[in-house]
Amino acid sequence: MLMQGFSLTGFSCAVEALRTANSLSGETLYEAVLIGIGQELVPSGCGVEVRVEAQVDQVAQLDTLFVCGPAKLSDSGQEQLTHWLKRWARSIPNLGGIGTGAYLLARAGLLDGYRATIHWLDVAALKEAFPRVQATGNLFETDRDRYTCGGGTAAMDMMLFLIGRDHGMALASHLSEQFVCERIRPSDEAQRVPLKVRIGTQQPNLIEAVTLMEANIEEPLSTDDLAYHVGVSRRHLERLFKQHLQTVPSQYYLELRLERARTLLRTDDRPILQVGLMCGFSSASYFSTAYRGHFGLTPRQERRNARPAGEAPELQPRYGRSSEH
Repeated sequence: MLMQGFSLTGFSCAVEALRTANSLSGETLYEAVLIGIGQELVPSGCGVEVRVEAQVDQVAQLDTLFVCGPAKLSDSGQEQLTHWLKRWARSIPNLGGIGTGAYLLARAGLLDGYRATIHWLDVAALKEAFPRVQATGNLFETDRDRYTCGGGTAAMDMMLFLIGRDHGMALASHLSEQFVCERIRPSDEAQRVPLKVRIGTQQPNLIEAVTLMEANIEEPLSTDDLAYHVGVSRRHLERLFKQHLQTVPSQYYLELRLERARTLLRTDDRPILQVGLMCGFSSASYFSTAYRGHFGLTPRQERRNARPAGEAPELQPRYGRSSEH
């Protein structure tokens, strides 16, 4: 369902993933129908118009409905959608929101008690307006029969996850290669919110310190070294971190390195010990202890979870439904 001003990037990422899954499999695994509300040509946020195939009053039956929300949130002009969703949602097995589509589902009361996400710029607005929604800042969320994503290219990650769930990760991996995606990002990967946006541009010393951390993952700098390079005292640097990031420099630095290690464990074949060294951990025991303390599982368990046993790494010539569906 396309709302006026929808994100063309999020929409095209989602639809192209489904269309290409059909093409690569040689089967009609998915049928995508574009739906409008009172418009045959729906303008996107960048002005490109997309012709829909049906109006809401012409829809008979759907397996899943994804709402492609407008690029900019608005509390007005969506009354018809809210009314329609409240009336028909129970007859649709699965509901999803792309970008601000999650906000529109929440307005209709359809995300109460569910985990859901939205673009990082709108997470605060979603939390404030709908406290019964378990809003996160993750790339995408799949909670029972609700699917939401942050919009943009996160729509591709969400669709690849759903396609992999339904038809096997071999197909999803080949789709990722087809779209020249570096990797299929997991749902629990946080959206990357620029530090300047989070704390504003009035803290150049803090931004410089974090930039130095990000550039020195393998050989971490001490807090004293960071303060020296930034040109402030250690105490002043610690005060900046505490005031604006609610942590101390050493803890923030550790979490940066652990997040980098998690990405490598999920996407790289290097030995676990080497991953630890690449992220500034001098011993396997220290790496394992820090990793478990932060993520609740060991690096070895993380890697095992990223590559489930029995999963075929090679591309099969044809794809049908898995035995579970």
